[in-house]
Amino acid sequence: MSTETTASVSTHILDTSAGRPAEGVAVNLLARSGRAAHYGQGGDWQALGGSSTDADGRCKDLPVPPEGTTHVRLEFAVEPYFVQKQEPYFAEKQADAQQDAPANRDSGARSVFFPEVAITFAVVPGEHYHVPLLLNPFGYSVYRGS
Repeated sequence: MSTETTASVSTHILDTSAGRPAEGVAVNLLARSGRAAHYGQGGDWQALGGSSTDADGRCKDLPVPPEGTTHVRLEFAVEPYFVQKQEPYFAEKQADAQQDAPANRDSGARSVFFPEVAITFAVVPGEHYHVPLLLNPFGYSVYRGS
């Protein structure tokens, strides 16, 4: 809910590698007031709480930033999501990985290139900010939605 004295924030995640919403990704919301840190005026980040994406990839219950918020940060914990997605693949490929040729640097690895995604943006009172995350194992994109 948005008022004249505060901004509101929502998000959703689409896993573009699978063509479907990313369910179960933890999302934390932080806020601060003042100018950007590189101007020497930025306040400390205040953790406001978080949520997890639902079956539609949406966080419908993120906290409302307090009055005076000028910047918001969304932190997405994407590593657990991708590790969980990889488990069936690695169980199926385990025997193949032990065969003939040595593995290249990416095969058999259970690492995630971007373990987390942090998006920081400026806000003004009375506005709603919907910030979708388009996600795949080796990249991501965000934009201000509606």
